[in-house]
Amino acid sequence: MKQQNEVDALIDKVKHIHMIGIGGSGMCPLAEILHSKGYSLTGSDNNESDPLKRIRKLGIPVYMGHRPENISGAELIVYSAAIGADNPERQAAAEKGIPAIERSLLLGALTRKYDMVVGVCGTHGKTTVTSMLTQILIMADYDPTAVIGGRLPLIDSNGIAGKSEYMVCEACEFVDTFLQMSPDIAVLLNIDNDHLDYFKTMENLTASFSKFVHMAGRAAIVNGDDARVMQAAEGAPGEVITFGMDKKNRYHAANIVHGPVGMAFDWMEGEKKLASIELQIPGRHNIYNALAAAAAARYLGVEPAAIAHALAVFHGAGRRFEILGRFDGVTLADDYAHHPTELKATLTAAKNMDCKRVVAIFQPFTYSRTALLLDDFIKALSIADKVILTPIMGSRETNTYGVSSEDIAAGLSDCVVLPTFETVADYVSDIAQEGDILITMGGGDIYKAAYMIRERLSQ
Repeated sequence: MKQQNEVDALIDKVKHIHMIGIGGSGMCPLAEILHSKGYSLTGSDNNESDPLKRIRKLGIPVYMGHRPENISGAELIVYSAAIGADNPERQAAAEKGIPAIERSLLLGALTRKYDMVVGVCGTHGKTTVTSMLTQILIMADYDPTAVIGGRLPLIDSNGIAGKSEYMVCEACEFVDTFLQMSPDIAVLLNIDNDHLDYFKTMENLTASFSKFVHMAGRAAIVNGDDARVMQAAEGAPGEVITFGMDKKNRYHAANIVHGPVGMAFDWMEGEKKLASIELQIPGRHNIYNALAAAAAARYLGVEPAAIAHALAVFHGAGRRFEILGRFDGVTLADDYAHHPTELKATLTAAKNMDCKRVVAIFQPFTYSRTALLLDDFIKALSIADKVILTPIMGSRETNTYGVSSEDIAAGLSDCVVLPTFETVADYVSDIAQEGDILITMGGGDIYKAAYMIRERLSQ
């Protein structure tokens, strides 16, 4: 039995929950799960979005704008991390003595309502692996519940509320929010130098991942090629199952070939071939992602042939090398890559596709990351033939580092910095040539520029 806490007791007691920022990618799937469990829900948001349309279809009332009267009748308030303490609905809740919790606490409580929870963690690849595993389980009729950090095209959503005891969750390490969860199986993909503004050292970051892996009582499915991952998994309470390229791993890839779009390989368990896997998404990093999802699905009892079939029809998660269109021989893609390792993987994958030129359009995300990893950003972006940068998106930070996109540009041979998405879209549509892959990248709102570019190219 999973250990209950105060939040669990609160959620068991209340009937009406109000969600501030209900249309957010992290909130929408939680609303669906609560709705499926019979809660009375209301929500508020500032922006119309596809997730909001989905929420309304379920019959959940949504208020546009944040006002004190929106929380009328609520017994519990749930808010996303983007909602500050000065929000009028949070202030009204505090005045009325209505308990309010951040979404990670709700997600943690929900993981204790399922008997088989798979938590997918790691610095890179979480959304893709969570999406892959969810797709495999849906297609194998496991009827899972899922909370994903991006849109899965199969369900056209960031999550799904199934009726079985299986739950798949993306587990994010940022400010240790994943430690609120109670996984039965932990999937650990990699450990890289990110969020060091919070963790300070790689040792602290590794220790956090280790805590998460040690919370999973049944199994830890881990990247055996990553030394820090193996360090984090040491002494894990459940079965430790390794995957990777090296033959020493329980599951590995052999006979890797570049297909016309993605990669193909033989999925091996020791000397035994389990299946041939053909991916529709490019990049060596996606072989690791597929091996991780396949290992987790195999642990849950899915047959190798069913796993291979589901992966063969997986076309990526939203903003994960998402092809937005092809226009007179120009391919436009959008990707969430915001760390040098991710940029390197994405740009290398693009280079291995049949193209003449890779044009990278990058929006650096957070000043701390840009300052700390400046040389690594320059090195990764130099893989592209041409680079267009936007100003840094600070997100939750102020620029106490004195860093700018011009600092990256100074280290690149063919690079321009443009001030707005409008100027980016105009410039890119002017320089685009047949045989180009244009790829927008970043953890912020650079996807808006991608849609502007698409609009111009389609004309």
